[in-house]
Amino acid sequence: MTLDHATYCDQILRQSEELRSHLAGADLTAAVPTCPDWTLRQLAVHVGGAQRWATEIVRTEAVAPFSPDKVPGAGGPEGDDPAALDAWLAEGAENCAALLREVGPDRPVWSWTGPATSAFWARRMTHETLVHRADAAGAVGAAYTVPAEVGADTLDEWLDVLTFPRVFRSDDTKLGAPGHSLHLHAKDTGAQWFIELDDTAFTWRRAEAGTHEKATVALHGPLADVLRVFYRRLPLDTPTVEILGDGAVLDTWLTATSF
Repeated sequence: MTLDHATYCDQILRQSEELRSHLAGADLTAAVPTCPDWTLRQLAVHVGGAQRWATEIVRTEAVAPFSPDKVPGAGGPEGDDPAALDAWLAEGAENCAALLREVGPDRPVWSWTGPATSAFWARRMTHETLVHRADAAGAVGAAYTVPAEVGADTLDEWLDVLTFPRVFRSDDTKLGAPGHSLHLHAKDTGAQWFIELDDTAFTWRRAEAGTHEKATVALHGPLADVLRVFYRRLPLDTPTVEILGDGAVLDTWLTATSF
């Protein structure tokens, strides 16, 4: 399932605005627990730089990869002024969303999964921002909520990404054992996913609402928390989620599919 192009463009702005709200008044030199090599400022520069990179890919109708370092302004504003960083983040998100709205979803462009269209980058930047917003929220102790449709599509997109093993993992990374399966259930929205594993491959599908398919391990909880556990932004022993069955199967999956 994917959302319509206009929704992604709107969400790039909305998720960026919420990210900026988490950063407002925060110590930007503070470490980000879920991205331990980054400070909050470095996290913000990563998100803003990624949005500018995607904008340049779509603007130039790129047919081959190029380094984000070659994108003007992608390294963030000079100096440590929080107001300058906030303005830089706002500008990047606004330019990204505006260009994607202007060109529509069908402009052919390069992506790291192969030939794609501008729709790929609208979706990718929505979820790139939404997930890193979870990092920022966790670092500053802010509440983290996601719209139901958007959060569900974040999980869909991550599973889509993982079907391209060379993107984030090697072809022989062990995901589990043949016959093992995972069931994700967002109990507040009813959305469910069923993932069937081989040793180095998997298939997935949205499970029928109201069904209770038996899996080797199940992860239940509110959508925002299931999403964060699945992205390794919350630990497996988070009180708001419940793991039923063989937790080692989920742990193996999460280890194999982390960035």
